[in-house]
Amino acid sequence: FFFFFFCIVGGAAVLGVGVWTLVEKSDYLSLLASSTFAVSAYILILAGGLVVVTGFLGCCAVIREQRSCLSTYFFFLLLIFLIELVAGVLAYVYYQRLSDELKEHLNQTMTENYAQPGKETITSAVDRLQQDFKCCGSNNSQDWTLSVYIRSERSGGRVVPDSCCKTITADCGRRDHPSNIYKGGCITKLEQFLADHLLVIGAVGIGVACLQICGMVFTCCLHRRIKMDPY
Repeated sequence: FFFFFFCIVGGAAVLGVGVWTLVEKSDYLSLLASSTFAVSAYILILAGGLVVVTGFLGCCAVIREQRSCLSTYFFFLLLIFLIELVAGVLAYVYYQRLSDELKEHLNQTMTENYAQPGKETITSAVDRLQQDFKCCGSNNSQDWTLSVYIRSERSGGRVVPDSCCKTITADCGRRDHPSNIYKGGCITKLEQFLADHLLVIGAVGIGVACLQICGMVFTCCLHRRIKMDPY
């Protein structure tokens, strides 16, 4: 029962990490060119939920001492292990591609979509990104000189969005002096933030996968010790 308790706790941890990944700074996902990061989190949520459910199934199997229940439990453990393996591979592959993807797409996403009709989600994500990480533009504040928004009349003479300002006030983006706006770019900080999340996803996935392997071995041993169910 202690083992099944740890399985349930481990499943809850995986579920929590998956939800945390999607909820914490979830706006940033709209700035990514691919959905691999979000898919990895959804897979973790699925795996975590299955671990919790199968933990209770394992407890029932031990109480009833039925080999058929243990066989079902083993099947679910194997399924969860494969799901976590897929999530781990996706996280690792995306971790390797993260830097190149951001360098290739982030600046374009910010300059072409900011404050454009139908792009409210990206606009909100950019504003939150620049305020949270105290940065401006992808590489630096000069990136905004090529922005569709900044070059339009709707900018009201701004040289950067107001979210670049150290203290946001009305039309503060008209003055790009270092005392008024952040000069450093966001790409390095966003990359580090996402990389840290991917490492957490990978570490939790590996830890629970090891627990699943132990569970499969434990289930096989228990299966052999329980007498064949006459029914």
